[in-house]
Amino acid sequence: MNLQIFNELSLNISEISWKMVVMWIIGAILIFLAIKKEMEPTLLLPMGFGAILVNLPFSGAIGEHGPLTTLFEAGIANELFPLLLFIGIGAMIDFGPLLSNPKLLLFGAAAQFGIFMTLSLASLFGYELNDAASIAIIGAADGPTSIFVAQTLGSKYLGAIMVAAYSYMALVPIVQPPIIKALTTKKERMIKMPYEQNNVSKLTRILFPIIVTVIVGIAAPTAAALVGFLMFGNLIRECGVLDSLSQTAQTVLANLITIFLGITVSSQMQAEQFVAVDTIVILLLGLFAFIFDTAGGVLFAKLINLFSKKKINPMIGAAGISAFPMSARIVHKMALKEDPQNFILMHSIGVNVSGQIASVVAGGLILTLVQGG
Repeated sequence: MNLQIFNELSLNISEISWKMVVMWIIGAILIFLAIKKEMEPTLLLPMGFGAILVNLPFSGAIGEHGPLTTLFEAGIANELFPLLLFIGIGAMIDFGPLLSNPKLLLFGAAAQFGIFMTLSLASLFGYELNDAASIAIIGAADGPTSIFVAQTLGSKYLGAIMVAAYSYMALVPIVQPPIIKALTTKKERMIKMPYEQNNVSKLTRILFPIIVTVIVGIAAPTAAALVGFLMFGNLIRECGVLDSLSQTAQTVLANLITIFLGITVSSQMQAEQFVAVDTIVILLLGLFAFIFDTAGGVLFAKLINLFSKKKINPMIGAAGISAFPMSARIVHKMALKEDPQNFILMHSIGVNVSGQIASVVAGGLILTLVQGG
């Protein structure tokens, strides 16, 4: 018996490749960022642990009947997890700041600039249109939308795209500040924007998610499901008769689905497929999209300032990506660092929620463009 165990152990060790070791290191880094740096722990911790789990020799977690494979088929192959997560995200969002100042929607639109630049760049690199479009949507820093688009278009790089999208969401505090600083002066970062609170009626708050769903459903039908689930979550929040369900969606549902997503994403991080040149290129293209989305929002704010007497702090434009509410918090902290009396959180939140809507619409437009072509 001891000899048999020794032989099995020797066989397992002999199956360990350098690519597996690389994935163990990546998993350890993700776990470190989750625990030590507290960067999106509900997402990075299961991703990191799963990256190690699926790269053990003869791991029973994957394969035709493996539990992670089953989870992938049940939750991602049919887009169930992204849609359920959007209900939780919608329940978290307060559209009040955006409804008080609807022009903030323009910043969300401007911050999708990098997506379409990256689509062109990825096509030039030789990627097929469906793969280029799936890679480009990484720039929105919106994991559920990235999964939805890549799965719908049948991209063969789904694993790398999912990992890139969620990694950049978690790395917002590291990636965005240097870009913002590079594009703004200290004087611009110190611009104060007094927040003028306008009363938003309950009727307006209830009608908004319904109207947005109808408009987007007509203009970009392929985005109807994403926007619809996001807005349904918000309707639960605002209707006033489902408070307990709203709280459940914001906490239990969102956290549970995020954990499932993280561990399921890791099923696509198998060493032989993941440790490849294409994965590195996709990660770099995703970073390119993310950088130019951030830059697009900041530069749009600076452009408006050229024609406006009432100056806008251009940093709020960076919050136009979909990473809610991380991006808004980062921008607010940067403003406070320049001037402890400069509170731009509400403006940043307004732009951030507009970015959430814009990223979903951008995903729908990408799907329409590719499928229509």
